[in-house]
Amino acid sequence: MRIHGCTVHFVTPALDHGPVVVQAAVPVFDGDDEASLAARVLAQEHVVYPLAVRWFAEGRLRLDNGRVRLDAERPAPASLISP
Repeated sequence: MRIHGCTVHFVTPALDHGPVVVQAAVPVFDGDDEASLAARVLAQEHVVYPLAVRWFAEGRLRLDNGRVRLDAERPAPASLISP
């Protein structure tokens, strides 16, 4: 795998199956071990989780046929890919 990451989603009865709110990706480097990759993923979790909570608290998220829609008045970050 060349990319790994994290996802914030709405909770459903099926584990890790709810509609996705936001995702972040991190590259997998040749020299990575479990700890180095986990540290980069954790750093992105600290970005996307508060972002998703803020959007929810501001009423910017809505479900539309099982998909999450974000109020487009204020655009989301263009990219959440981190080295």
